[in-house]
Amino acid sequence: MRQEIGIVLLITFGMSGFKAIIALISVYLRGKPSDSQVVLNPTRNPQPLIDAILQFASAAVLIGWGLLALYLLGTHLPRLRPKDWAHGAALAALIGIPGLGLYLAGRLLGLSREVIPAEHLSLTMVLPLLVWAFANAFAEETVVVMWLSTRLKQLHLRPALIIGLSAVLRGSYHLYQGIPAGIGNLVMGVIFATYFHKTNKVWPLICAHFLIDAIAFLGYPLLIASGIHLPGL
Repeated sequence: MRQEIGIVLLITFGMSGFKAIIALISVYLRGKPSDSQVVLNPTRNPQPLIDAILQFASAAVLIGWGLLALYLLGTHLPRLRPKDWAHGAALAALIGIPGLGLYLAGRLLGLSREVIPAEHLSLTMVLPLLVWAFANAFAEETVVVMWLSTRLKQLHLRPALIIGLSAVLRGSYHLYQGIPAGIGNLVMGVIFATYFHKTNKVWPLICAHFLIDAIAFLGYPLLIASGIHLPGL
């Protein structure tokens, strides 16, 4: 079981966390984090159709990570219910609103990189961005919360330690955005892992994560297009 944990983290979010830490160090070596940008969904090809296909392919890899976690656990997700969306929306509001405030504060203090959800928004990009939002949510919540929490519980770790390790992992692979993003996702990780510990349900977490990412991916370009400007953005 320990070997499984090591292998899965090596090829998924553990390596993502390592790369994010190196990226953060690189940013600080070049200067202030606030002077740099990071694009969450960069254009992969100048041809819109090819770009969309490549976006789908990258999202499929993330979905594959989540499916691998479910396969290793020998389980499947239960049927998605309307109640899961309701709980997910509540969690999204609980996480998303303070998270935006933390990001803006980090920008104003010069601690956060400018995060650009997508380089451009067009009709051909809407569906890929929504698929990306689902892929991120599905992979992170099934691997970082459901699978990791289950395996650590089977190793007889204390609940507080399980929640802490899951949260630290989540925070680590967001550090490329800056220290505030790492802290914000650490807090999100504590809340999500605690929710799973109490309910043993992952769909509300996936729904919440999807809503947060979908609003960020599509809402940001729409704000820019409408001329609305927020401090720090």
